[in-house]
Amino acid sequence: MSLLADWLLRHSVVMCLLLHSLVLMTFCFHHAATSCSKSCYCSESDSGGKTVRCSNLQLTDIPQDIPNDTQRIYLDFNLFTTVPTNAFAGLPYLVELDLSHNELSQLEPGAFRGLGSTLQFLDLSSNKLVNFTPEAFEGLRSRANLTNNPWHCDCNLQMAMPRVDLEPASLTGIVCQTSDPKEIGVEGLAFLLAPDIDLCVVMKRTTDVAMLVVMFGWFTMVISYLVYYVRANQEDARRHLEYLKSLPSKQGKSEESSTISTVV
Repeated sequence: MSLLADWLLRHSVVMCLLLHSLVLMTFCFHHAATSCSKSCYCSESDSGGKTVRCSNLQLTDIPQDIPNDTQRIYLDFNLFTTVPTNAFAGLPYLVELDLSHNELSQLEPGAFRGLGSTLQFLDLSSNKLVNFTPEAFEGLRSRANLTNNPWHCDCNLQMAMPRVDLEPASLTGIVCQTSDPKEIGVEGLAFLLAPDIDLCVVMKRTTDVAMLVVMFGWFTMVISYLVYYVRANQEDARRHLEYLKSLPSKQGKSEESSTISTVV
């Protein structure tokens, strides 16, 4: 009986330790998932979910410890210069992202990857974005604020527009500060609201000229080959003719045969 009691006691202790470890691990994971990002202020409401505010903190890198149950992130008025690939991966409930009033000049491909199914609003206004990178917005169908950036409008921008799934009205925020070609006259205009402007016209002309140059090159090669072929054949024909002339004629042979017959 004492052996059974001892066995039950030992196993009870082991089970208690295992249960305690499991509870502790669950608490740690929950704390890691729901705690607030360092230096940021977090608030939570029953209707709006968790909000993380990291505004005006002089941050230079996107925080990597944002709780994964966050629904709204405010990262405005910081010093970010780029949004790296997968910067907000692991935030499946995010509906609003504010990156306005930073120093952003580059959005890497896949910068907002993983947010396509939930994100409703993206604020990139008042930054230093010059070139539009469609790969950065892959999968996003949200509304976006793209105003107050020094956008450069060129053929690359014109070809990139159809490749993004952002809410169409959002693209009206791309107002051209510079353009290529300059004489097209789109500075100060919202590119999407100028459908008659073709920024690829110079590239098309360049392509046409290049095609003409290539065709002319091929034509010149063909003509050169034909001239060479004709001249080579003429030379062969002349040599063949000279060879034929150098041979004794049949008439000379027949006269010589007649003379020999007469003598005989």
